[in-house]
Amino acid sequence: MACTSTRPSPGLPLPEDAPLDSADLQAQIASLRHENHKLQRINGALIERIESGITRGNDPYAAFQHSVVLAEQVRERTDALNQAMAELKAGNHLLSEARLRAETAHQHLIDAIESISDAFVLFDAEQRIVLFNSRFKAFWGNSRVRINAGMRLREVKRLMTSTGLFSEEPRGHADENLLYRLHNGRWLQVSERPTQEGGRVILFTDITDVKLSETLRREQAVAQKSHLLQRAVDNLSQGVAMVNAEGILELWNRRFLELSGLAPVAAHRPFAEVIADSELNLLTPASRDANGRQVQECEQRLCDGRVLEIRTHPLPTGGFVNTFTDITERYRHAEALSESERWIRLITDHVPALIAYLNADLVYEFTNKVYEEWYCWPRGVMLGQSLREVHSEQHYQRLEAYVARALAGESVTFEFAETNINNQERYMLRSYVPNRLATGEVVGIFVLIRDITERRRTAEALHQAYQNLELRVRERTTELTTLNDQLLREIDERRRVESRLREAKLEAEQANLSKTKFLAAVSHDLLQPLNAARLFTSALLERREPVANENLVRNVSNSLEDVENLLGTLVDISKLDAGVIKADIAPFALSELLENLAAEYTQVARSEGLELHFIPCSALVRSDIQLLARILRNLLSNAIRYTYSGRVVLGCRRHHQRLTIEVWDSGMGIAENRLEEIFQEFKRGDVQRPDQDRGLGLGLAIVEKIARILGHRIHVRSWPGKGSMFSVEVPLSATAPKALPNLLMSEPMLERLRGARVWVLDNDAAICAGMRTLLEGWGCRVVTALSEEDLARQVDNYHDEADLLIADYHLDDEKNGVDAVARINARRASAIPAMMITANYSNELKQQIRELGHTLMHKPVRPMKLKTAMSHLLGRP
Repeated sequence: MACTSTRPSPGLPLPEDAPLDSADLQAQIASLRHENHKLQRINGALIERIESGITRGNDPYAAFQHSVVLAEQVRERTDALNQAMAELKAGNHLLSEARLRAETAHQHLIDAIESISDAFVLFDAEQRIVLFNSRFKAFWGNSRVRINAGMRLREVKRLMTSTGLFSEEPRGHADENLLYRLHNGRWLQVSERPTQEGGRVILFTDITDVKLSETLRREQAVAQKSHLLQRAVDNLSQGVAMVNAEGILELWNRRFLELSGLAPVAAHRPFAEVIADSELNLLTPASRDANGRQVQECEQRLCDGRVLEIRTHPLPTGGFVNTFTDITERYRHAEALSESERWIRLITDHVPALIAYLNADLVYEFTNKVYEEWYCWPRGVMLGQSLREVHSEQHYQRLEAYVARALAGESVTFEFAETNINNQERYMLRSYVPNRLATGEVVGIFVLIRDITERRRTAEALHQAYQNLELRVRERTTELTTLNDQLLREIDERRRVESRLREAKLEAEQANLSKTKFLAAVSHDLLQPLNAARLFTSALLERREPVANENLVRNVSNSLEDVENLLGTLVDISKLDAGVIKADIAPFALSELLENLAAEYTQVARSEGLELHFIPCSALVRSDIQLLARILRNLLSNAIRYTYSGRVVLGCRRHHQRLTIEVWDSGMGIAENRLEEIFQEFKRGDVQRPDQDRGLGLGLAIVEKIARILGHRIHVRSWPGKGSMFSVEVPLSATAPKALPNLLMSEPMLERLRGARVWVLDNDAAICAGMRTLLEGWGCRVVTALSEEDLARQVDNYHDEADLLIADYHLDDEKNGVDAVARINARRASAIPAMMITANYSNELKQQIRELGHTLMHKPVRPMKLKTAMSHLLGRP
């Protein structure tokens, strides 16, 4: 180890224990010699000056005194020089001994590194070679490279990889032992460690024998595992064939050869060639069926009747493993079970009894044909449904106690009264037999139901006859026959009475239906005068009259509107009950409906001091846009009616393939026990806004009936004192609808009404007068006519200029407005846009007018809606 020391100043004596080296001693001796030389020169100059006698006064004495001082200094310096020389001599002696010891230690180090069996090389702090042994030098003996002291570490490493002595890249990580494979096949382990001075020591250890021993042990272990694996595979009951990524058969067992009918197979043959020699089909991970789906298992029937199940298991490194299982017995058992099930189904379907099986969760797992026909369910639909879902809640509650006894392990038989599809009460004998496992656990219930109505009636009759027979058996034997005849006549009479009751009930239902249809039929005549009154009052409201008259007219208008709403509601109820209204289901963009409703009811809510918040929705749905609009109008009207303050929210939520349109309000809410009652006819909320009419309570009843026609579900949630939420669930549509016109009003559209030439064709004079008054108030030039002939006389046989034709659908002499418009346009050079007004809500008429390109409006006509539709037609090119 090198030691550092602090060099003393020149001319100063060294401490006795200070370590010396040759350089320091030489520097100190040179300094002392220089000082001695200077003193000699000074002493010579002084002596010469004294001897020259040029001093004056007391100069000789001063010179002598000075010379004495100089002599003393010379003596001291001479002593110091002698001491330094002595120390130098001692230091040189010590240095010689240290050099001898260093040379001896260096030789010992060389002998030591030469004696080790590893190649050794030492680098200094500058990464240059300081020392190496002959074994390290021997690595380079067969190359032109010469390793010398002073070569850098990076140069040595570059030569290791560039000269080809090391045939493989090093294996390992930083700060770990690295392994190199030499070109002659031997292996070296290279260990590299840093020294304290920043250098490096590298050892190269020959581990060829260790590697060979390790490789031999690994090969033996692999061979033993392969042998054990082959033995294990050979003892499997399944056939196994493993194929590598190149399609070569690497592993198989005897069972594979037996199942595929192959002779012993040579190793490393392509799997495709091996399978080609058998009657099996090749199954690989890339195999796909007719639909393009990946096939991972299949069944194959061989020529001898055996059935094999072939499964493919892909390997993560490529290739796959095929397993071959003989499932002949299982296949035959499955066929036998299937045949047995077919026979059981055939037998049970023809047994005149209701047969079913319920599991422990009361879910149907088997029902025969008679059972499904009795409860009017399609074939197989009941399977997988619970007993509570299939039957009504009342029906389930009547059966619940018997079901519980059967699940507890008791066989139960009881009589049960039910009503069949013809609304006839029948007596059914039900038997519940528990299905027990060997452990006694009940895992299901066998259900057997038989119709014992006739037997029970006969038994009752016989019982009655028996009682009467006992009373009179002592009197006469012949009375028994008479009594039996009487009982049979009573039974026949009872049957005739029941038949007459059923006929009377049917007649009552038909009378009720006739009444409903009559009410629906006269709706047109009921609405005609109201429609005319509506047109007159709307025209009066738009004229500038004194305030008193305006208020009077407005009150009359409001009263007519109330009567109109009430009659319209009653007519709607009658039409819904009579089945007159049919749904016209078609796809449309929900935004077209919701934006119009939001614009309309924003003003209504604002007039009542409320806020309407609308959340837009761009979904496509399938429904009848007119009937769905009626549902949402009723829900929005109810929300505003029963909300004192706050807001009403209109928005949508998506649920998979369906969408719910929701109306939220911050009103008084509905008690939970009244949520079902509010959908009944003439049921109204207990509390509503004091300044509103109470209505008839038919709004939600109409909502429920229209929803039933559309097949939509209505949901309601309410929190008393906080508000309510009504929603209607509609299906989403995947097809885009035809574009529908946007009927929102705008100022440019209103300008189109001024000066427009409008023809009105209606067989009601009051309607014509009301339309003339209303349209002229909007600035239109109006021609009204009660018939086609009347109109032809006024407009030059239909040749005058006209911008719009408004026609009533029902005209005199069994004529209709659709045919009238066609005849009018046939006589003109260019067709007039037509608007059809009717009280007929049939889908056939709606579809016919839509195909003709006309605009349809239903009575009673609202002036604002009429104005909007006219503006749109007048603005259409």
